[in-house]
Amino acid sequence: MGQRSIGIGMVGYKFMGKAHSHAYRDLPFYFDSDPYPVMRAVAGRNADSVAEAAQRMGWSGYETDWRRLLERDDIDVIDICTPNVNHAEIAIAAAEAGKHILCEKPLAMNVREARRVLEAARKAGIIHMICHNYRFAPAVQLAKKLIEEGKLGRIYHIRATYLQDWLADPMSPYSWRMSKEVSGSGTHGDLASHSIDLARFLVGEIRSVSGLMPTFVKERPTSDGTTMQVDVDDASLFMAKFACGAVGTFEATRYARGNRNGNRFEINGERGSLRWDMEKMNQLEVYFSDDPADLQGFRTISCTENSHPYGDKYWPAGHIIGYEHTFINLMHEFSQGIARGSNPEPNFEDGLRNQLVLEAVEESNASGRWIDVEEYE
Repeated sequence: MGQRSIGIGMVGYKFMGKAHSHAYRDLPFYFDSDPYPVMRAVAGRNADSVAEAAQRMGWSGYETDWRRLLERDDIDVIDICTPNVNHAEIAIAAAEAGKHILCEKPLAMNVREARRVLEAARKAGIIHMICHNYRFAPAVQLAKKLIEEGKLGRIYHIRATYLQDWLADPMSPYSWRMSKEVSGSGTHGDLASHSIDLARFLVGEIRSVSGLMPTFVKERPTSDGTTMQVDVDDASLFMAKFACGAVGTFEATRYARGNRNGNRFEINGERGSLRWDMEKMNQLEVYFSDDPADLQGFRTISCTENSHPYGDKYWPAGHIIGYEHTFINLMHEFSQGIARGSNPEPNFEDGLRNQLVLEAVEESNASGRWIDVEEYE
């Protein structure tokens, strides 16, 4: 019996659309995925632009209305790579059409929308996944394995930062990411959502938060010479208490000069510590307190051995992989979820849990008090 295929329809074709398209193209090269993806059509509003994107990125065709994707029998999966404001509408319609769904983060604009998306997916019985790709760096997967094996013992701390600098210049132009109506939040939903997902994956559920969400530059120039008001956060900082008793600090910003994509965490436990930095994504720094005293210190593990998570799918040891491979690994898990008929993680339930934490931080920023995440459940 030959391999089965799944027809993919993707909505949106810019940064994330490019990353997802690359992953679909390369997935069968590295993984014996059954079913394997067939890139049927990409949807976008501008006919000339989406036609060019379809040809460049390897899609068989294109649509100028995403609803046409839902009507096609040759499309089994809807991949949502649009601005945040469109996620819920497209996901709910796709679920009602019986399509499996891969959605970029955050799942929705707010908790209310996220609940509706999850309910629609559950009702339809489709497979769903949210694209927190950083989980699928081999070093992060190894960190998860070490924690689950008890190598760190009880977890005390996580320190998570996601630092970028592309808005540090106050004259950087206005974009949709600076509009609450389109994005839901600024740095908070864009960057902090990744840190929240990694923390939940590695440490567990967040129970309460206390946060700040400042806006440093209140308006930005536009291409037509006018200015637009910025009504989202430029930075997100919060403390967190976890269900397991651990505590955490989180910082996300687009104003950290010299940081292009500084997605980092450090986890401290009773018997050791872990450090990871996306800009050195193949390396995991580990420290174990039971090492001999004269050999103690952080060691750097290059997570490229065949024995490391996903290590046997790529190159010989020491030959590093890149950002794009985190998406390939994620797409593999998604396709295997479809084959099994069970939702891989992170799925829309994780997306809702993430949204609950995001919104609790927003409430803390507005009220100036600690907020229990359960208040939003």
